[in-house]
Amino acid sequence: MQKEFALELRRKAVISGIGLYLFSLIFICYLTFSLRKNSINEATWSALFWLAILFSVINSVAKSFIGEKRGTFIYYYSVTSPQVIIVSKIIYNGILCLVLSLAGYGLFSIFIDNPVQDKLLFITTLLLTSFGFSASLSLISGIASKANNSNILMAVLSFPVILSILLMAIKITKNVLDGLDRSTSYDELLNLLAINCILTSLAYMLFPYIWRS
Repeated sequence: MQKEFALELRRKAVISGIGLYLFSLIFICYLTFSLRKNSINEATWSALFWLAILFSVINSVAKSFIGEKRGTFIYYYSVTSPQVIIVSKIIYNGILCLVLSLAGYGLFSIFIDNPVQDKLLFITTLLLTSFGFSASLSLISGIASKANNSNILMAVLSFPVILSILLMAIKITKNVLDGLDRSTSYDELLNLLAINCILTSLAYMLFPYIWRS
C-alpha cells in the first residue's frame, strides 16, 4: 500500500487526469441542463451520477495489474506473498474509488443539485459500492494481465460483476432520493455487503493460482 500511494503521488499527471475527467463529465452535464433551463429530476440525477462514477472508477482502477511491467511481477514474487499483494491492491483501490465517489458527489452538489435526503445512508452506499468495485476490478485486472488483448478481456469480464453491484447501488439511491425510510434499503445494503465479502474471499483464494501462472 505504501508503494501504491508513493507511486500515485509521484505520478501527478495520472491524478490530475482522473480529476479532470470527472470534473469535465459533471461540468458537461451542468452545461446541458442549465442551457435547457430545466430542473433535473431524481431519476436523471441518479443515472448521471452513477455513470460519472462508474467511468471514473473503471479508468482509474481497471489498470491495477495491467499497467504493471513484467519485471515488477518477478520482483513482487520474490519479496512477498500473493495474498498480501491482492489485499493491499483491494484496500488501496477501494480508498481511491471512495475518494472519486465523494469528489463526484461534491461536484454534483455544487454544479447540478443535491436531492439526497439521507446523506448517511448514501455515503454508506458509496463506501460499500467503492469496495465492491475495487474487489471485482482488482481480481479481474489480475486475470486480464496474464492474457493478450488484456483491455478487451477486462471489459468483457468486469461487466457482469459490476452490473450486480451497480443495480444494488441504484436501488438504494432511488430510496434515498424518494425520501423513504432507511429500513427499506437494508436488504440492498446486506446484498452489497455480501457481494463485497464474496468477491474479497474469491480474490484472496484465487489470486495465488493466477500469480503462479
